[in-house]
Amino acid sequence: MQLAPILGRRLLGAAALILAVLVLNFVLIRLAPGDPALTIAGGMGGITEEILRDIRQAYGLDRPLHHQFALYLERMLSGDLGHSLFFNAPVIDLILDRLGPTVLLIMTAMAIALTLGTYLGVLASRKPGGFVTNLVTVLSLVGYSAPVFWTGIVLLLLFSATIPLFPLSGMYDVRADSAGLLLALDIAHHLALPAITLAIVFLAQYSRISRASMLDVLGAEYIRTARAKGLSDRAVLFRHALPNAILPVVTVAGLQFGNMLSGAVLVEVVFNWPGLGQLAFESILRRDHPTVLGILFFATVMVVAADLLTDIAYGIVDPRIRAGTSPP
Repeated sequence: MQLAPILGRRLLGAAALILAVLVLNFVLIRLAPGDPALTIAGGMGGITEEILRDIRQAYGLDRPLHHQFALYLERMLSGDLGHSLFFNAPVIDLILDRLGPTVLLIMTAMAIALTLGTYLGVLASRKPGGFVTNLVTVLSLVGYSAPVFWTGIVLLLLFSATIPLFPLSGMYDVRADSAGLLLALDIAHHLALPAITLAIVFLAQYSRISRASMLDVLGAEYIRTARAKGLSDRAVLFRHALPNAILPVVTVAGLQFGNMLSGAVLVEVVFNWPGLGQLAFESILRRDHPTVLGILFFATVMVVAADLLTDIAYGIVDPRIRAGTSPP
């Protein structure tokens, strides 16, 4: 299978999608209520209409919308995401400062959801209608139905306020002068509740998908042949059935990356986690348009990249795709 032409087409499609999202985000932000000139003026007293007019002229806010977008796109192509109206700093610097905590939160939550969700689905598929299957089904329904912010608040009340096992907020203890391994352990301690909160919704979904996929695969001829050869139940499940049953889980995990990123916004607000979600929340409240547009652009790039990586992972998991053949 020729990967270069396929990858080239996917990259062109990704570029077109990013451009379309840039146009949509810019138009929606500009049409939203509020005057950016007031944000730029800040809390200075004696703001007159003349001062606001000068600010609009200096920042190009008095120009037609298509002229503003042309200037914005020109800056974007040069790598300039603009200057924050509220934080008074380059948007790219603000995003890069907050990107690490968000990536750490999302990757940890995704690892928990994929690993534990798939394992629960495999266990539930062993005896359909049994106690484990019913328990996994109930937990999946509860986890998937509960809003992520509600789950976070409940976990905070239980394991931070009532039973003080985990910190209430933040990424690390600002009072402790720790470094190296101690700092990593402190971050992991603060990360536990936010990551579990974000993982619960997707864990429930992955467990149901993996269970349904495993039940379908376990009815195949080659599984009956493997059992007839005297292989153990564990070998049949994890060596023969799971590699094929996990394909739908990998697909859904890649497609759900955008939902996980949006869920991270609420989780970061609940736990005061210093990531892009917290920055987006603060910027929206203060009508900091350049920062909001920069965050949306980064989020779009991350989602598109996750989609491309999902295709690559699909090819790694399924050898038939690498060979250019279609799954039966």
